[in-house]
Amino acid sequence: MRPGALTVGAVYTAALLLSLTAFGTTLWYGVAEPGNALAFGTLIVLGELARWGAPRNMGAPPVLEEPRGSEPAPLAAAGALAYALLGTDAGTATTHGVLQIVAVVVAAGLAGIVPHLARGHGPDADHLARRVLTVAFAALCFQPLYNSGAVVAHLGEGPAYAFFLLLLLVLTALCDAVLAALVLRARTGFPYGPLLRDELRALLGIGSAVCATGAVMALGVAAAGLWALPVLAVPLLLTQVSFRRYAAVRTVNRQTIASLARATEIAGCTPPGHARRVAALSAAVGRELGLSGAELTVLEYAALMHDIGQLSLVDPVEGGATAVLPAEEQRRIALLGGEVVRRTGVPAAVAVVVERQADPYREQPLPARIVRTVNAYDDLAGDGAGAALEALERLRLGTARDYHPDVVECLARVLARGGAAGVTSAVAG
Repeated sequence: MRPGALTVGAVYTAALLLSLTAFGTTLWYGVAEPGNALAFGTLIVLGELARWGAPRNMGAPPVLEEPRGSEPAPLAAAGALAYALLGTDAGTATTHGVLQIVAVVVAAGLAGIVPHLARGHGPDADHLARRVLTVAFAALCFQPLYNSGAVVAHLGEGPAYAFFLLLLLVLTALCDAVLAALVLRARTGFPYGPLLRDELRALLGIGSAVCATGAVMALGVAAAGLWALPVLAVPLLLTQVSFRRYAAVRTVNRQTIASLARATEIAGCTPPGHARRVAALSAAVGRELGLSGAELTVLEYAALMHDIGQLSLVDPVEGGATAVLPAEEQRRIALLGGEVVRRTGVPAAVAVVVERQADPYREQPLPARIVRTVNAYDDLAGDGAGAALEALERLRLGTARDYHPDVVECLARVLARGGAAGVTSAVAG
């Protein structure tokens, strides 16, 4: 079994064992404060029902789908964290423990995803496992300290107490980011550092709203009772609506990029699947070299549209293989492509990569080096392992001027790790 599979299996096993233990303990001892459990459970169910991101973006290639790290059910996440940090209800101390918190969160989460499963749009299992573990982490950090009286004795119930809750939520969010990056590292083999940076950047968006709402809900219920829950849920719901609109705009942009990427194939300028293979493999190489976030998005867009300049040619390139053309001809096609991209409304950084992909590598930005190398590999590789090895050797021979040595070696590592098979399956899917 691969080490990555062992890591994912360990996360799933820990979440499953914790959930079963929580259910068994709660059933044996009964539910403490059933009104609180029902109220927070209902909030989590509603949050799961209103989750976004369940449908896959069928109009875009795999590299242009929504990032997996974003929180698809922010209201449910905030409700779960608030229940984990609930110490009092309208001034009355609560007695629910860590295991009951986990049981309520898991039961409500499963109830909320049933309609999504019925439609064939079930949530990511990795996300569910992380939810169980991170909520347990928050509850374990808070409940024993609060129930022992140490928190109130040292901090009181004023601003210091609110700051303590926020600090615990920040630690919980960091724990979730570390766990998410670890699981993605196990599944993809990409370097851990860029994956963790992506997860930490996500905390500045909807993640910060989830943490703030979780803290405010816990404080609001402590002061005013359960009536505070629906009122305090409204701001996060409005934030979720705004994010939905933002996601819709991004979806339109992705579909536009996907359509432009297919234009060269429909016109017969490039082989079927060439643009998506180059984009998927470029993304893998980019992550291996430390790109993340906006840099990786620019790389993927540029890789999809790197051949769009061929649409301006009177005589098409045989087989669409620009890597075998003279340097000046490659440069001309790249400049034509950059001009086309600039007229599509795509970010200017994408056009820069497209038009500089044919420059000597010492003058290129890193994304252009990656696109040029991966495009040449796909042009030269053909079918069969022998042709792929020969293509890599030709790239290594061209490292004096055309292809950056580090990019070529990184491409070789990605391919040796199964990158070629991964790209093929991604395009086929």
